[in-house]
Amino acid sequence: MESPEQAISTSRPSSEDTNTATIVHLSGILLGIIVPLVLYLVKKDSASPWLRSQILEALNFQITLLIAYLISGILAMLLVGLVFFGLLFLVNIVFCILAAVQSSNGADFRYPIALRLLK
Repeated sequence: MESPEQAISTSRPSSEDTNTATIVHLSGILLGIIVPLVLYLVKKDSASPWLRSQILEALNFQITLLIAYLISGILAMLLVGLVFFGLLFLVNIVFCILAAVQSSNGADFRYPIALRLLK
């Protein structure tokens, strides 16, 4: 018998779902946590399981980055954190683009360095 995760990954998401997931992942570059949080609150009950998982992935990654930015802000007082700000911004751009490309193709994407705070 298939688990729910296997059933989700074998079915192809609709084009509306892939477009929404792509926008959610790309929005993290400029808007951070705002778009994933709003979409999660609006679509948490009505979204398909695949779209809901992608929204949660984007939201968890942006929460992780927010925590890292706060730590970098504290370390900036020691001038060490200034380097981390640029590094975090670069990591955000790269992973958001990778996630957007994968989700536009209907594939699942999991951020490798995200805290899974929401499930």
